Amino acid sequence: MRRGLFTIIGVTAGAVGAIALAPVALTLAGFTSAGIAASSMAASMMSSAAIANGGGIAAGSMVAVLQAAGAAGIPLAGQAFVGAVGAAAGAAASMASNCT
Repeated sequence: MRRGLFTIIGVTAGAVGAIALAPVALTLAGFTSAGIAASSMAASMMSSAAIANGGGIAAGSMVAVLQAAGAAGIPLAGQAFVGAVGAAAGAAASMASNCT
């Protein structure tokens, strides 16, 4: 019974933590509400994408999607995806820590 409870706690903590920290991670990577921050990982990604596409950033590309999320926030469908990934990670961590 305890094992199941710890798994539920891990899933919940993973989902909530991922949703709460995703905007922070975007900002730290350089995807800000004011645009892509100079000398950041986002700037490096944008440069690589522009070189690969002949000078432009393709609509719907990873850089474009991440910048949109950094500028306007993560849409509900994106939050659901981030939460699901966080829940899976929390469940895996919980199950791994319960192996005795």
